[in-house]
Amino acid sequence: MSDSETVSTRLRRIAELAEGAPDMAFTSLNHHLDLTWLREAYRLTRKDGAPGVDGQLAEEYAANLEENLQDLLERVKSGRYRAPPVRRVYIPKSGGKMRPLGIPTFEDKILQRAVTMILEPVYEPLFKDFSYAFRPGRSPHQALDQIWHGVMATRGGWILELDIQSYFDAIPHAKLQEILRKRVRDGVLLRLIGKWLNAGVMEDGRVHRPGSGSPQGGVISPMLSNIYLHEVLDEWFVEEVKHRLSGRGFLIRYADDAVLGFTSEKDARRVLEVLPKRFEKYGLTLHPEKTRLVAFRSPKPSGTNGNKGSRPGSFDFLGFTHYWGRSRSGGMVVKRKTAKDRLTRTKKAFAAYLRRNRHRPLAEQHRALTRKLNGHYAYFGITGNWSRLRSLQWEVTRLWHKWLSRRAQKRRLTWEWFLRILARFPLPKARIVHQPTPGYAT
Repeated sequence: MSDSETVSTRLRRIAELAEGAPDMAFTSLNHHLDLTWLREAYRLTRKDGAPGVDGQLAEEYAANLEENLQDLLERVKSGRYRAPPVRRVYIPKSGGKMRPLGIPTFEDKILQRAVTMILEPVYEPLFKDFSYAFRPGRSPHQALDQIWHGVMATRGGWILELDIQSYFDAIPHAKLQEILRKRVRDGVLLRLIGKWLNAGVMEDGRVHRPGSGSPQGGVISPMLSNIYLHEVLDEWFVEEVKHRLSGRGFLIRYADDAVLGFTSEKDARRVLEVLPKRFEKYGLTLHPEKTRLVAFRSPKPSGTNGNKGSRPGSFDFLGFTHYWGRSRSGGMVVKRKTAKDRLTRTKKAFAAYLRRNRHRPLAEQHRALTRKLNGHYAYFGITGNWSRLRSLQWEVTRLWHKWLSRRAQKRRLTWEWFLRILARFPLPKARIVHQPTPGYAT
């Protein structure tokens, strides 16, 4: 039996036990951490990621893989394992700000993957159906579909957009460990997680050890963030909020992005009032400007009962703007299009790439543009978003012509010549990848 088959069998046993005992605390899990488990964790770990503070690449670690994994296992079991700090890097985010990421060492990624593999079947039976991020068999498009069906089932109402300030950097370590101990009481696993939480962040040659946060970029951070918000928001909504509503309500969460829908304005405002207190109890803060309540009711047609029609609001979730529009049959439906700030940021990214690489061979530029456009279509190619997909395709075509012209110093590249280039190196056309789910009206 292969390592993958052996691990899969053991995972099923953990899952069966966890599903049959949702209130049980697991006291013995670390025996799964053996060489077979670490080899499978290594197989599942990305090999092309950026190196951590030690600078070690995946191929260097693989040169003596068995010896390295055996040494890692012995250090873990004996308690000698020391978690190195993560390397701090920054990537652009909306609004011109930068998002901090923490890059673990490659060995740390393997061990974090191994522990995550154990935690996943333990917590999956507890997680709610409306939680979609970092879970097997779930995707952001399923979350988008669920929102569409939730709103359409009620013909709209009130949408509460949640924005947690610096969520991954704000999770209090002590509170997170308290929540973990409700389900996992294995000392080896808890000490490992504690070491990762306290390992600190290296930036500009200095190590900082904050008392909160689970840095984005760490393999185990998505699991820890889901466990924390499961108690902070998901369980609270189901057990404390939903049965107190006078109307209907729903919650859809993808990592730290969440949307709550209500048919009653009174319900929506009551929840908005208590949410900051709920989050404050767990050391979290809602963004006062980005957390907002939106009237998102299906608009009445002009002339109904003498009115002049109404302009409903819109809301953003997972990179899409949701708004009311007319279907082909003339009815009002919820439609989705690429959010304006996301589209603007994508166009700027293409412009920056073409400016930096305008002197590269055409075939190389074409491969990169094709990969980037196909990646965009794979996510944003959703029914109703055709115009914004086409807008991006045209903008990339225009930008390519612009920067190829800049490299032609003696003469400007005419459109006629550029069209010949496009004939040799055609850019992928805008396309819809995600078809409507049952009940979706276009």
